[in-house]
Amino acid sequence: MTLGDTIKGMVGMDPTGHADPDMKAVLEALKSLDPKPIEDCTVEEARQQPTPADAVKKLMQDPAFSARPALELEAVRDQDILIPGAAGSISARVYTPQGEGPFPLILYFHGGGWVIADLDTYDATPRSMAAQSRAIVVSAHYRQAPEHRLPAAHDDAFAAWGWLIGNAMNLGGNPDKIAIMGESAGANLAINVAIRARNTGIRMPMHQALIYPVASNNIVSISYEENRNAKPLNKSMMLWFMHNVINSESDLTSPLIDVVSADLSRLPPAVIVTAGIDPLRSDGEKLAQKLHGAGVPIEHRNYRGATHEFFGMAAVVQAARDAQAFVSLAQRQAFGGAPL
Repeated sequence: MTLGDTIKGMVGMDPTGHADPDMKAVLEALKSLDPKPIEDCTVEEARQQPTPADAVKKLMQDPAFSARPALELEAVRDQDILIPGAAGSISARVYTPQGEGPFPLILYFHGGGWVIADLDTYDATPRSMAAQSRAIVVSAHYRQAPEHRLPAAHDDAFAAWGWLIGNAMNLGGNPDKIAIMGESAGANLAINVAIRARNTGIRMPMHQALIYPVASNNIVSISYEENRNAKPLNKSMMLWFMHNVINSESDLTSPLIDVVSADLSRLPPAVIVTAGIDPLRSDGEKLAQKLHGAGVPIEHRNYRGATHEFFGMAAVVQAARDAQAFVSLAQRQAFGGAPL
């Protein structure tokens, strides 16, 4: 049997059988919440479905997980605020670590395919990064599709970047030390902010943390085929998200979506995290290659037994703890601080 025959035989299988045991436990907890497949939902229904974050909360009620050693994180204060977007106010949440500032700052964008999810769904990542990276993290929401299609979310993200530059000191932060970060669609927003800042001549982030980014229009990549039936993200879901966010098929060739086709030169140093069981793994791999080819300092780590959305699951998934430690170390080094 050839390699091609082997790959063809794997298509259609459930790749989550290869997940790490604690990752499998999260997937089982999610299954028990009986979510309707996103690709079969209306947008309104999709926004009401149980999420992987809900599965983690359920799993934490299991004595086998609640008895595990807690994350050694300092208490983080949070405050909900409104900030100017490109077409009106947008919600944001400011996470501040304990200690004396001024702190470095990180602008963070959540995932959800530009269509679903919010600041609450993605609370765990910015909270952890504030503690581990010793930085103020501003998690900024953005207008979502299909009510607001491309480039609305990108315009809001860039507006949030401009606001943070001008308000760093008011938040207790150091305006000379600002980085950017995002997960999935949020990682796409993050790198597009860096590109637009470079193009318009305003201050660029000093570092980028891109967690399983949407970075390509290639839906027949190796990882899309391997993980077409993966959980919690599969190929059909990604097609559903894209259908809701684009105005026409021509948007698929926009560098806002197909980031790997954009000019990536002179961008800030970056770290990329990918998951083995994720249709977007090839996107992250290709983006890492393109950034390296453009002369951008880049570190990339793949977590083979993890799925999409794993990064914020550090309370119950060891790979998430490892990935968060990797990213926070890179951020602290970028800020000029010593490792914790």
